Order: sequence, then C-alpha cells, then structure tokens
Amino acid sequence: MPLLGGIRPPIAVLCVLILTLAGLTAKVLGPTKDMVAPKAVLSSQQHFAEDGAIALRASIDERVTDLERTATALSAGRPVKPERILSDLGRTYQKWTGTTVLDLESGDVLAERGESIPLLWLDRDVLTGERALTPRMVRLETGDVRLMTTAVLDWKDRPQQLLIASSSLSVPAINLGPFRTMAVVAEDGEVLGTAGFEQAEALNSDQERQELAFLQKQMSLLSDQAAARSEQHPVRAKEPGSRGYPGVSGTLVGGEYNGRVATAGYASLASSNPEEKQSVAAGLGLTVVALLPVVQQQTGEQNRELYGLAAAGILVVLGLLAVGVLWATVQRPLLRLFLESRRLARGDLIRPVTVPRWGEAARIGSALERLRRQLGGDGDGSDTALRKGIRVGGRGPLALTAALLLLWCVPVGLLLNRTDGSVSVPTTMVNDQRDRTDLIADRLRRALNEAQTDLVSTSRLIGADDREDTTRLLQDALGRHTRYQAVYVVDADGEVRARAGAEPHAWSRGKELPLVRVSGKGGNEPVIQAGAPVPERKGSTLVGEIRVEFLNSLLARPGLGEVRVVDSAGLTIAASDGFLAFEKLPPNALTDLVRAAGVRVGAGPVENGLLIREGDGVTVAAAAPFSGGGVTADIGWTVVSWQDAERFQIAPYEREDRSVLAGMLGLAAIIFCLGWIYLVVVRPLRALAAGAEKLADGDLKTVLYPRYQDEVGAVVRSLELLRQQAQAHRHNQARRPAEPRPSVGGR
Repeated sequence: MPLLGGIRPPIAVLCVLILTLAGLTAKVLGPTKDMVAPKAVLSSQQHFAEDGAIALRASIDERVTDLERTATALSAGRPVKPERILSDLGRTYQKWTGTTVLDLESGDVLAERGESIPLLWLDRDVLTGERALTPRMVRLETGDVRLMTTAVLDWKDRPQQLLIASSSLSVPAINLGPFRTMAVVAEDGEVLGTAGFEQAEALNSDQERQELAFLQKQMSLLSDQAAARSEQHPVRAKEPGSRGYPGVSGTLVGGEYNGRVATAGYASLASSNPEEKQSVAAGLGLTVVALLPVVQQQTGEQNRELYGLAAAGILVVLGLLAVGVLWATVQRPLLRLFLESRRLARGDLIRPVTVPRWGEAARIGSALERLRRQLGGDGDGSDTALRKGIRVGGRGPLALTAALLLLWCVPVGLLLNRTDGSVSVPTTMVNDQRDRTDLIADRLRRALNEAQTDLVSTSRLIGADDREDTTRLLQDALGRHTRYQAVYVVDADGEVRARAGAEPHAWSRGKELPLVRVSGKGGNEPVIQAGAPVPERKGSTLVGEIRVEFLNSLLARPGLGEVRVVDSAGLTIAASDGFLAFEKLPPNALTDLVRAAGVRVGAGPVENGLLIREGDGVTVAAAAPFSGGGVTADIGWTVVSWQDAERFQIAPYEREDRSVLAGMLGLAAIIFCLGWIYLVVVRPLRALAAGAEKLADGDLKTVLYPRYQDEVGAVVRSLELLRQQAQAHRHNQARRPAEPRPSVGGR
C-alpha cells in the first residue's frame, strides 16, 4: 500500500499538526521573553529618529537649494555688489551662521557677514572634479563643525565669484518632549550636536547630575553603535520585502540607572524617495539618534506559563479524541473492508463477511456479503437483513471530528486573552504621538514658509514690464519646485499678467488676509495659495498654488496612524489617507481635542495628546496647532493624528494576536486534514458504495476502474475481480441446462 495514499497519511498529519500546534500554544501563550521595554516603545523611538532625520535632511537640502537658486538667479541678471548680495541673502533667509563672497581670480574676500568662515579648506578638489562645489563639513578652530555650502556667481566679462555659506549641524528645532534627547552623529560616531540635555549647573542635586552624566555616556556609546550600523546598505539592513524608511534605521537598548533603561532609535539621512535623485544631505554620512530613558517594565506573567500549558493540554486531549473518532469510524472499517474484499477475491467464500455497523462501509460490507452468497451458491444474496444499517455517511465522523477541534479553536481564537477599553497603554506612547504630531506640524509650517520665501526671492527678480522674461522666470521656478501646480503674477486689479502651470485661481486682496491662505471652498480640492509682493511692480503679487499632494506626502509617517490638517473651523485641508475636501473629523472627541489645542496658553496654543476610551476600543490621538515664526504662524491650521491602540506592540494586544493566530492555525489544520480525508477517502468511498450495491443487485456489465492507489482503490480492484467471477459463475449456470445428459442403459 503506498505510504502517501489512503486514510493513514491525513490522520498521521493531523496528529503531527495537533502536537505541533500544542507546542506552539504552550510557547506563545505562555510567558514571553522578558524585555526591558515594550516593542511599541522601541518602535516609537525608531520612528522619532526617522522623523528627526527627515527634518534634518530637508533642512540641509533646502539650504543648499536656496543658495544655488540665489546664485543662478543673480548670475542671470545684472552684476550686483557683494555687500548687497549678502544683505539681501540675510534678509530673505535666516538660516546661515556666516556668509562670504570670494573673488576666485585673486582669492580676495569681497564681502563677509556673520560668523567668520575659515578658507584653509578651499583647494582644487573643492572647485574642480566630480565633487566640485558639493557641501563639505569643516571643523573650526573652536572645535565646532560647520557645513560649508558653495555656489558660483558668474557674470559676463567679470571674474567669477564664490558665494560661501556656513551653517551648524545642530539638531532640528523640533519638540523633543520630556526626558528625550537627540544627537547628530558623524560617520565615525562623533556627536556633532545634541539637544535636550539639561545644563549640569542648572541641576539641584548630585543625583540629578549623576543621571545626566549617565545619559550623556549612554548617548556617546549608543551613537557609536548607531554609526556602525548605519554603514549597512539600506536594502540589506531591512527584511526582504519590507518598506518604510528608505535609509538605515533601528533601535538600541543601553544601560540601566535608577530603574530606568536607556532606549534609543537611530536613522541615517536618506533621500525622501529611493526613486528620486540622491539627496545632498544623504551623502554626508550623518545619523540621527533619539535617546529616551524608560521605566523598566514589569512582566507580571508568573502564572501565564500555566495558561499556555493548560491550553496545550486541552488541545492534545481533544485532538486524541478526534483522531480516535477517525480511527474507529473511518480507518478501521476501511482497512477491514480492504482485507475482506481481498479474501473474497482470492476465492475464500466460506467465512461470512464482517459487516461494519453503519455508513458507506456498512453498505459496501453488505454488498460483499451478498456477492459471497451469490458466488457460494447460498442464494441470490437478497436478504433484507443485509441491507439494514444506519444511513449516516462518512461525513458524519468528519463533522464530529471538526466539532471536537472547534471546541478548542473557537474559544482560544475568539475568547481567550481578549482586550477591552481598560487596556493599559504606556504613557510614552501618548507622549510620542503628541510630540511626533507636533513635529509634523512644524515640518509642514516650515515647508509653507519656505514656499512663500521662495516666492519672495523670485519676485525680486521680476522686472517692470518685460512679460516674456517674466514668463520664462515663472516657468523656471515651476520646474525647480515640484510643490507648485501653478505660478502667476496678478496686478492690482486681480488680472493675471503672466503665468506658468495649471489654470490660476482668483487671488483675493485685503490687508487682513494672510500671505498663505486656502480658497476654493465648495470645490473638489482645496486651493492653497502663497503670495509675495513684486517690488518692481506696485500693487502686483506673485502667487504660487501649492499642490495638495505635496502636503499629503509630508503627513504620511509610519507608526502615526491617520494624520490630517484642518483649518480653524475643523475642516480637512490635507490628509495622509484619502479625504473629501473640507470634510469634518470623524469622532466628536477629535473635534474637541482640536478646539482644546487651539486655546492660547501663555505665548500661544500648544500641542495636546489624549487617550480616548470608547466601548472596547482605545484610541491615541494628538493635535498640534501651527506655532512659531514665519507667515504661517497665525494661519490657524492644526495637525491632528489618531490611531487605534491595537496597532501597538504591547503585551495585552500581542497576547490577543497570538490567541487569534493559534485559533486560525487550528482551523487551518481542520480544513486541510479533514478536507484531505473527504477528497481522498469519503467521496470515493461513497461512489464505491453505490457501485458495490449495483454489482450485488446484478449489474455485471459495469466495469469498476480503480482511480486511486490506496485502500479504496484496492477494494475497487477486488470488487472488479468479484464482478468477473460472478459473470463467469452466471455464464456457467446458463450453459448447464443446454448440455446433453449421458444415456443410461440401452435399447
């Protein structure tokens, strides 16, 4: 009998799967491996470091782009004095610690503002070759590190000039929240800048100073580890098929002090999208490390090992009962039929057939006994007693087996370790939701400020009357900045004098209207406009319409849930997921949260976090209004985010997920093994029972073909032999009356 066919393999596989599932149940539903902090807290630190890396990358790239764009625009116009170049640059952008204009022919410094920039790092490699004019990190005599950005001013019939701007590699000006610190780390692990550490002189006790020294030491050690790990290739550093942050990121766990463990997330600077061109900042080899001391969690799972063992034991008991049912009702009768049919096929017709009590096996056994009587000459085998039996087919044992196993799968998957609205969520998760939402709000505010600043810079290059030159300038600005969908100049009467891109919308005038505004209410999409007055044209304004998709891309961050930008009335302007223009927020609690965040406290509104418990669900939400400098500081927008706590990798939800997984695995084992038995044994057995009864009723013409090389196929082969014997037996009986009888005596 083949080992892979018949009734034995699926039952054996079911036994193996049940034992395996029992072992997994004892493991995964028992006590988990002790961790110093929940996985959700560690993942949150990783996401925070990624957000910081994105903010730093955007800041560095924007500085480089602004300087290059300014140099290109100046080179395209009339020559400008170096002092005026630096004056206009400082008025438009407040992001550099020092600026210098250098004559490349003579090497003389033509103008200088702010921090004095050393020039010893300038050599042939900086000005020529493949890496010419790329940003460089330079160490000052004070020990500080500065990022040097260069651009060439090139006018016709005049010597080339080099515009140099220095900026610090400090941590982005973002809200770190309580107890968190952040550092910018070089390739060799050197900490270039930190934020969040308190000054030792401001502390009141030696214990606080010792803790500060501990955290500073942990930051140094973890920064070395993060820099070493960041040297990996971004693709090889991730699991196959995983997406998310395009650079290298991860988590680290440091030492413990006074009951708190140092946890850190790190992220290397990378392009915002792998398909985009390489970021300038991504080539500097910088890494952002976010450090947060968290209270070491208490597992409280001393008795959970017994729960896992009890669930595994119940599964083994029910599995043994299920296998016993299959053995007694399917396997044993089938094997008995196989032996009885083979005996009859060999010609042993003396001993009666042992007929099973019910089901298809009983029908086949009755047919075999009738055939035995027909072949043995004991009658035609039509005794009605042989036809008696319970008409329950082979599907009955399968249903009973499934019911026994479902007695374990359903309670484990649907009832065991279920959570409700009383689940304890770490305070760190609420704080991180609030701080990361504030970071997104700050990033969005800066992006809008940069958009308006770009318009200011472009507006100064617009001449008085030349329409063709203005159109070319607008087309060039639109091509350089993907954030705009249209750029146009409107005069004092609101008429468009030059345009580039999509069809422009009306620009409303008014002293109280902000330079960045939303129009187009009632349309299919909000129209976000930014404006800047044109100095050479009195009453004219350069307007840029910002794409909503650009804002949506700034909101999408992993581990933050759904993020939306709403105006002062709570209407949606942009969202990380799909949204309807100017729709309201879903739950009432979010609307109240946005309203509370907009209340001025001290200097202005502040971000706010909230844990919402409704029924059996728990939601973590946060709202961060626009605050800070720039033209968008008082625009009245708020960034709100929320996500279900079920997404967090904390112990209660992980146990619930494991229970559901165990129940689903048990259900899969039931479907696989019992479906196997039904297709390979039960269904062919039903067809065999019908064929055997027809054969016993006298149908000797229908040939029985074995389709399977297993017990059912063996019974079919035996029945075919019995059919042939019965056919021969009938033929012999038909010939006997026609044969002449021998004569007795004589005449």
